[in-house]
Amino acid sequence: MNHWHQMTIQEVISTLKSDQNRGLSKAEAERRLAEYGPNELEAARRLSPWSMLGQQFKNILIIILIIAIVLSAILGHTVEAIAISVIMLFAVLLGFIQEYRAERAIEALKKMAAPTATVIRDGEEEDIPARDLVPGDILLIRTGDRISADCRLIEAVNLQIEEAPLTGESVPVEKQTATLEGGELAIGDRKNMAYTGTIVTYGRGHGVVVATGMLTEFGKIAKLLQSVETGKTPLQQNLDKVGHLLARAAIVVVLLIVALGFFRGQPFLEMLIFGIALAVAVVPEALPAVVTISLAIGVQRMVKRNALIRRLPAVETLGCTSIICSDKTGTLTKDEMTVRKVFVAGKMLEVSGSGYEPRGQFLSNGSEIQPFPQLTTLLSACVLASDAHLTREGDNGHWHIKGDPTEGALVVAAAKAHLHRTELDRQFPRVDEIPFTSETKRMTTLHQSPHGIVAYSKGAPEVILDSCAGHLTEKGETALGIPEKETILLFAKQMAGEALRVLAVAQKPNANIESAEKEMVFLGLVGMIDPPRLEAKGAVQVCKEAGIKPVMITGDHPLTAQAIARELGILSNGAVVTGVKLEEMSEADLENKVESIDVYARVSPAHKLRVVTALQKKGHFVAMTGDGVNDAPALKKADIGIAMGITGTDVTKEAAAMTLTDDNFASIVAAVEEGRGVFNNIKKYLMFLLSSNIGEICLMAAATLFALPLPLSAVQILYVNLATDGLPALALAVDPPEADLMRRKPRNPRTGIFTRPVITLMVVGGLWSAAINFGLFAWALNSGRSIEEAMTMTFVSLVLIQFFKAYNFRSDRNSVLNRAFANKWLNLAILWEIGLLALVVYLPFLQTPFGTFSLPLTDWVIIIALAFTVSPVLEVVKWMERRGWLGELT
Repeated sequence: MNHWHQMTIQEVISTLKSDQNRGLSKAEAERRLAEYGPNELEAARRLSPWSMLGQQFKNILIIILIIAIVLSAILGHTVEAIAISVIMLFAVLLGFIQEYRAERAIEALKKMAAPTATVIRDGEEEDIPARDLVPGDILLIRTGDRISADCRLIEAVNLQIEEAPLTGESVPVEKQTATLEGGELAIGDRKNMAYTGTIVTYGRGHGVVVATGMLTEFGKIAKLLQSVETGKTPLQQNLDKVGHLLARAAIVVVLLIVALGFFRGQPFLEMLIFGIALAVAVVPEALPAVVTISLAIGVQRMVKRNALIRRLPAVETLGCTSIICSDKTGTLTKDEMTVRKVFVAGKMLEVSGSGYEPRGQFLSNGSEIQPFPQLTTLLSACVLASDAHLTREGDNGHWHIKGDPTEGALVVAAAKAHLHRTELDRQFPRVDEIPFTSETKRMTTLHQSPHGIVAYSKGAPEVILDSCAGHLTEKGETALGIPEKETILLFAKQMAGEALRVLAVAQKPNANIESAEKEMVFLGLVGMIDPPRLEAKGAVQVCKEAGIKPVMITGDHPLTAQAIARELGILSNGAVVTGVKLEEMSEADLENKVESIDVYARVSPAHKLRVVTALQKKGHFVAMTGDGVNDAPALKKADIGIAMGITGTDVTKEAAAMTLTDDNFASIVAAVEEGRGVFNNIKKYLMFLLSSNIGEICLMAAATLFALPLPLSAVQILYVNLATDGLPALALAVDPPEADLMRRKPRNPRTGIFTRPVITLMVVGGLWSAAINFGLFAWALNSGRSIEEAMTMTFVSLVLIQFFKAYNFRSDRNSVLNRAFANKWLNLAILWEIGLLALVVYLPFLQTPFGTFSLPLTDWVIIIALAFTVSPVLEVVKWMERRGWLGELT
């Protein structure tokens, strides 16, 4: 065993055959990945498809069917035994496909949710999946990262790592790179090592990977991949209870029907097989799988809309969101600081263009002007007193800033005047600098020029003006007195009042490091802003229509927050509260006022936690965004924690239920829409399925009570179950969202699916189906038709009624005529099932097992006319629901 902490950095690098500056080559990394295997902990063995298929035969309902097959074969009902066998195999196959799809969807989700790591390979920084890390990789370590493999540190700048997951010590450990003595040092004392699963709380550094996967110290204690929760969601638990309740009720009804049939003289074994078929038909055994599939499909849809769900329960709960607390920077805005105004030589100029693309114009009173000497001097100084670089991905790619975003805005503004960093750096090389500090509020750089050393300084207007003795005007350099300074400060205040971040810029010729910031010449003011995202305004409007209140929470200045919030439509009649005011509020005060506050400015992560708690106490379902390490408590407390995929740290991503891959507010709203759609589709499936079951049980019960022959055979009942529980029901689980979905109030999470309107719709649909089919069967018998023809008419009528209901149950409130055929999967499923039904009715070799009869055209006319009546009946119920006569719609 290597004691990496006792070895020098060079010894470690040499042992691992790596390179401190260039890292491994990509080819070598691939070779080592094949040698060492993926950097992940060994998980429990996944079920193979064959095992999954075998498990279908452990289902109690399938076992009951097997018993029915055996009994039929013993009694000599060979045809019936074969028919039930075929139907059972179809049921097993359907169950297998559902579970297989659900399992694969969750596996795909795990891969998408896997952490990433930043390494140096072939001399370049590269983000890779953490599972691809290999010994010898040079790992970059930053604040907020979760360490992905055991490392020997080779650089540590103010680096502190919390090792509580490994050692139980909650206080972060200060790290170093020096060699340590003592081979058996405790893990917590190995201060030149960083271990898998620990969290960087401060600073930055580099480390060379020394162990991955099961060879790490973390070993069996921690899981590298924070896997998706695959336990049952609250909805699934609720449906399990409903399923068990329905099963118990069905068994009681079935026993009664079988007992009554037996006492009326029908053969016991025949009635037993019939009872088994009826029990299997009415128990919704597909419920859990369909719910999982619906949630997993919802996850896949959300990924396409830039929202990655890490926990399945979040899908169903997203639709309940009543308040979205969103950060401003990067989520509601572009996170690309842009210069909007420049004050130079006594003129206020506007700058067009948005973001980092160096395309725009300089405007004076709305008219384009060409850059003049004073403006060129100001913009050149802006670039030279900055460290940021403007880069582009390829010839037609996006523009990016390497460095500080504020400095990036200055570099982009200069590029719009055709002043480029590389050329300016070549003409005026930097020879010294005085870095920015929070105390001095300025940065000064010194440059070699043809006329000697020139200092350029940028910073807060009042600070820069205090160090200036002159200013650059249209007439050249003139003295700067108190009246001129006051005038400039008024312009700075005016720009700040427009939510612009204002910097002043100055220069000093013939400077040295001691005198650089004295007796300077003021060059001008630059006002910039992080512009709102174009799509955010529309998303805010959608939120308001959906009964969701968007709230801005930002650490930015109140004026900036107010301006952006008003422009986006977030701030209307509500209040703007700062962190200082929030501190002064008691918990009771905050609870009383929290619903009237639209914007929180200059707040800390601790304030976010208070805001979430206060909103939840008022009964709201809160979604909260966050990106920093300190946001994790608020994200965990929120009903839906939302991490930023681009700027967010590993810690916040782990705490959050959802991660935005594009850090965009519009993606949150899209995810809420998908969440509502998933819940609605599960509701549609349930209404359809349970209404069908009610219809079947009531039909059989009525026939038994009125001493009529049984209207359906065991095989027919099982076929109906397969036809309705099968493709049409699954098609409802992927129904497109209703047009008014985002114009409804948020759903109360405590209400559940089975509201009074939903139960009414299910019961009415079921009872009407039973009444129509019972009436048809009785009439057919009395009209002199044979028992086979009467049973076939009832069988076909039952199937067609359920097909009509499938379209009606595409909404629990809107008319069936509203985009009636929008679900292409349902259309295809119904066409397929109608084709199968025709084969069952007319093909001679299927007529024997199914007990069907070739129906004449007149029978079809009667059946279709009667089956269709379920549609207007359900539409009347919906009409009553829309008027609130049957309770509140959710």
